[in-house]
Amino acid sequence: MKYRIEQLEPKKLIGLNIAMSLVQNKTFQLWQSFMPRRKEILKTVSDDLFSIQLYSAGYFENFNPMAEFVKWSCVEVESFEIILNSMEILELKGGLYAVFNYKGDGSNASETFQYIFENVIPASNYQLDNQLHFELLGKKYKSGNSNSEEEIWIPVKLKSKVS
Repeated sequence: MKYRIEQLEPKKLIGLNIAMSLVQNKTFQLWQSFMPRRKEILKTVSDDLFSIQLYSAGYFENFNPMAEFVKWSCVEVESFEIILNSMEILELKGGLYAVFNYKGDGSNASETFQYIFENVIPASNYQLDNQLHFELLGKKYKSGNSNSEEEIWIPVKLKSKVS
């Protein structure tokens, strides 16, 4: 699976979030509440959408599909001057990311992520970093469409060399 390494600059994001687990996935509910309100957000940088996951330290080492994480649906903004009622701010600190292009309707997304975490990252010169994970839903993203395209951004750092 091909990927590229990118140094991400910090970003200011505004959106909504919800705690969930893989077993009790509330992604649809989150986006259903966010999408009707996204045009209310002023001074957006682009039309791109961010689907962000905030995992606790050790989430992947002791993987449990019932473990909770926080998922965000948001857009990038120029500043935090105007924050709408019930919306929250999130700062994406930036850093080193492995970026994967994903094409499809999402039906095999879990297998794709599993392959990335179990095969691609371990076989690379990188290891997971404890930063925000996200999918960038740009112009080619079409929810539920087999021709949909998005980018999967996984935070990484160089593996430590053991002497």
